[in-house]
Amino acid sequence: MEDPTQLKEEGNKYFQASDYEKAVQSYTQAIKLNKDKALQAVLYRNRAACFLKKEEYAKAASDASRAIDINASDIKALYRRSQALEKLGKLDQAFKDAQKCATIEPRNKNFQETLRRLGANIQEKLHIQFSTDLRVQKMFEILLDENSEKEKREKAANNLIVLGREEAGAERIFQNNGVSLLLQLIETKNAELILAAVRTLSGMCMGHKARATAILHYLGIDNICMWMSVDNEEISLAVCNLLQTITDCLLGQGKEEHHGKEESVVLDTKKDLRMITMRLLDMLVSKKVSGQGRDRALNLLNKNIPRKDLKDHDNSRTTFVIDNGLKKILKVVGQIPEMPDCLPLTENTQLTASILLNKLYDDLRCDPERDNYRVICEEYIKSKIDPQDMDKTLHAIQMVSGVLQGPFDLGNKLLGMKGVMEMMVALCGSEREIDQLVAVEALIHASTKLSRATFIISNGVTLLKEIYKKTKNEKIKIRALVGLCKLGSAGGTDYGLRQFAEGSTEKLAKQCRKWLCNTSIDARTRKWAVEGLAYLTLDADVKDDFVEDEPALQAMFELAKTSDKTILYSVASVLVNCTNSYDTKELVPELVQLAKFSKQHVPEEHPKDKKDFVVKRVKRLLKASVVSALACMVKVDSAILTDQSKELIARVFLALCEDPKDRGTIVAQGGGKALIPLAVEGTEVGKIKASHALAKIAAISNPDMAFPGERVYEVVRPLVSLLNTERDGLQNYEALLGLTNFSGRSDKLRMKIVKERALPDIENYMFENHDQLRQAAAECMCNLVVNKEVQERFVADGNDRLKLVVLLCGEDDEKVQVAAAGALAMLTAAQKKLCSKMTEVTTQWLEILQRLCLHDNMEVQHRGLVIAFNLFSADKELAKKLVETELLEILTYIGKQEDDPKKQHIINVARDCLTRCMDYGLIKPLSRA
Repeated sequence: MEDPTQLKEEGNKYFQASDYEKAVQSYTQAIKLNKDKALQAVLYRNRAACFLKKEEYAKAASDASRAIDINASDIKALYRRSQALEKLGKLDQAFKDAQKCATIEPRNKNFQETLRRLGANIQEKLHIQFSTDLRVQKMFEILLDENSEKEKREKAANNLIVLGREEAGAERIFQNNGVSLLLQLIETKNAELILAAVRTLSGMCMGHKARATAILHYLGIDNICMWMSVDNEEISLAVCNLLQTITDCLLGQGKEEHHGKEESVVLDTKKDLRMITMRLLDMLVSKKVSGQGRDRALNLLNKNIPRKDLKDHDNSRTTFVIDNGLKKILKVVGQIPEMPDCLPLTENTQLTASILLNKLYDDLRCDPERDNYRVICEEYIKSKIDPQDMDKTLHAIQMVSGVLQGPFDLGNKLLGMKGVMEMMVALCGSEREIDQLVAVEALIHASTKLSRATFIISNGVTLLKEIYKKTKNEKIKIRALVGLCKLGSAGGTDYGLRQFAEGSTEKLAKQCRKWLCNTSIDARTRKWAVEGLAYLTLDADVKDDFVEDEPALQAMFELAKTSDKTILYSVASVLVNCTNSYDTKELVPELVQLAKFSKQHVPEEHPKDKKDFVVKRVKRLLKASVVSALACMVKVDSAILTDQSKELIARVFLALCEDPKDRGTIVAQGGGKALIPLAVEGTEVGKIKASHALAKIAAISNPDMAFPGERVYEVVRPLVSLLNTERDGLQNYEALLGLTNFSGRSDKLRMKIVKERALPDIENYMFENHDQLRQAAAECMCNLVVNKEVQERFVADGNDRLKLVVLLCGEDDEKVQVAAAGALAMLTAAQKKLCSKMTEVTTQWLEILQRLCLHDNMEVQHRGLVIAFNLFSADKELAKKLVETELLEILTYIGKQEDDPKKQHIINVARDCLTRCMDYGLIKPLSRA
């Protein structure tokens, strides 16, 4: 068993070395093992100091309190608690602790200064509080007075929203009957006042569980859902954001802050969350709810019901929704917009419901849960199939179609149900156009997988061709064509597996492009033309023709920017195909020969899929402003922008960033901003691709231009995520270049890189076998050592950081030497301790320094001489040691050289070294003859 005293000493060492995480671990271990009360107080007090450094103020206050419980006059613990409470905004409590410290040590100037500062802050807080109360009162008076001027009302509304977002302001509004007054504003039926009230309420709920719960109960979930159901997009969205903020608080997510007494109140949120979920499910099937309201309810369910992390075993929210609301979701996907009894829908509603079905299915943990889900679906669909009632049956087929767009495996099982395929075939042959429309869509969704497609090729192609030839209805014609496109692309990118005769695919694509450009056709029908191209562009001839067709490209981009978001995946798929940014398997020549010998099929590459053709297509897309279309697609705040869609968009961006000359255009069209959310959320592959695209931009762009304002700090984490042995060398290299560029901009950026724990990874790459990686890492470190915290890590005992940099100065690679020598010059100039430490870390230090001072490359030589000057300046004893070596001869040789403008800076540093030695009296000046 380890000794608590030893662990305390170990923690102290870690603390001095600024490794607060390890210090906390040592103190925590000691606390568990210790039995001595006096030592226990010291351990809690020390751990509180660590938490202060880590900016975890609630934990710091808690540990300091435990130390004070053991020893009420522990002055260090009292002062640390005072510091923590001040940071938590509890100024009155912080003042009391500082007062106790000043009473114990009245002459301590630090305590007196803290008391003065806290006293002034408390007075200022009281003044603000008083003036805030008056301001809040005045704002409500203006807003509730119907005779107020419009300008005054608008200003008051905006000020109220801003005040609601500040903790102090939100609390004042809440305490002064503000929620009741905000409810009055909502009841005025004035859109501007309703928006102001709802946005203020959102700000008040942010990060405050108790206040959010109180507001939810005061307003009532029925009222909130009713406001969200209105046919006004802005109000509906604002209410949706309010409900999301409340849900985040109840789930313990978002910007959770500590608010003193609230911590002692235990709030049971499960009941409220279930109540919200039930009301949202009821909204799905209510005819009183607008299409937008239904979309908002679906988006909230998509966002909050499935688990964010599958490692979390609790999927009770999902099972609750399946048991209480699966049939309601199925009813939404089974709606047919052309039928008179259809619920109010937008163009996005049904796909959003299909995505919810998929997320719920994926969130199930075991076969019995999946079986229960399947049984509910089967029973509900069976209850709708009635050969005597075609309208009812039509809803059943539409439901199957909706499930096929969600959990496809389940959809396939539903297709196998008795009577489903037969009904689809029968509906295809029906005289009613609505029957044909639904059946063709179901056939299209059914042929998603190659195995299913081969079955349908033998049965469905004939049906689709028949419909295509017979029908006069453009809506049906285009869908039948998409079905044929989908079946025609079943071979994927394999040139040898084409399903249709030579030239047929191009003909289909031409027809799709024609429909796409025809603005007289409704957008919903034109969307299907893009869907067809998503399959057909797997063929390289089609890709080439499409990117050359400027009107078709622009028509597709315009559709991507409309309110119909169901098109996003299809547009992204077309662009992935055109840029060849999908994954391809490398063919091993030996295996190809073996396959040919055994008469197995070998995938063939289309001649137009070679690199030069792909580059031309990328240039054409950039010229057509593809980046602004992609940026619009990324902004979509809807469940329809799935992780898979995000991955496709990230793939396209990476392909577009390939040529450094194009990166300026991409930034100018908003590509830099659009990539940040893609690098943070989505599939693992998508995040890596987006991070890599960001690294390519960050490596060569001015960060202030590419990522203006605070946005640049958001880019650091994606770049650091690429410093991983699982990523390839190019990703590592470009991430290091990006971080080098960033670390040269400002100390705030250097601090952010350090906080993201990039330093150990950068150090590892400094000793990679790969020359370019080693060089990039050394250059990055050269920029980072300007930061004080990085310098302190070099000064700390028990690490080889300085030794590694010194050894890098002795490398043969000149670029690595320049970077390493630059880092060493800055470190020895900033920290005198490192000058003496440098002479101890390796026996080769002197030889390396002499080689730097005699280097052929003037940049390396100058940095070597600066290091020598720093050593001479640091300490007389160290200077004496250096004078006794050959370094003096080297400096004398350089210093005696004639003045030369090209290397005057080098000669001057050598002379400065000699002057410093003369100042110490170690050498005498030579009298010139």
